[in-house]
Amino acid sequence: MDISKQVAMVSGSNRGLGKQLALELLARGAKVYAGARNPASVDLPGAIPLQLDITDPKSVMAAAETAGDATLLINNAGSATGASLFTGELDDIYLEFNTHVFGTISMVRAFAPVIEKNGGGSILNILSALSWVNIGDSGAYSAAKSAQWGATNALRLELAPKNIKVAGLHVAFMDTDMTASIEAPKTSPEEIAKIAIDGIESDLYEIIADDTSRNLQQGLAGGVPSLYPQLFQ
Repeated sequence: MDISKQVAMVSGSNRGLGKQLALELLARGAKVYAGARNPASVDLPGAIPLQLDITDPKSVMAAAETAGDATLLINNAGSATGASLFTGELDDIYLEFNTHVFGTISMVRAFAPVIEKNGGGSILNILSALSWVNIGDSGAYSAAKSAQWGATNALRLELAPKNIKVAGLHVAFMDTDMTASIEAPKTSPEEIAKIAIDGIESDLYEIIADDTSRNLQQGLAGGVPSLYPQLFQ
């Protein structure tokens, strides 16, 4: 895919990875619609700010109508409540799934017909290394990301005949507002944005952004003993 010829829709592009993805796309010559719940918060010269709340179907459909020339969709908008599946507030758990799973599906259902009409293109879902493993009490996020990974696999098969490639980006912790309270090694969102757009440009289905994600992917073959050795101590 020649990025310079694409029209991209990036959700959650007012900060963090979404902002860096939009900047990288702009630097490579793409036209960019920068989606955010508050478009006034988008500070991206050259981009087109667009009101977008991916948990609101009306907002999603309005965005798809406005960005009617889109050929590339990046589902980046996310949430991180820190909720436990066992003890967390159900509203927080609903938010995780409404954002990462149903929000992603809603965006794809709205934008895939647009992309198909425009001759085909690509969709990138921003997943996580936590799609593959749970590391603590914030199980709602990991469970939602795992479901988003499953949805990505299903949509990849359904949309291939429409000339739409669906890719997933797996990445561990990045140095963003969302992870500010987490003490762990973090990569820069600028670096991950470059890796992500390189992957789209190379027509990859799966983009593994760092060693943590790469090691976890390999560990999947080992099952529960490999992913959760603490259970066997």
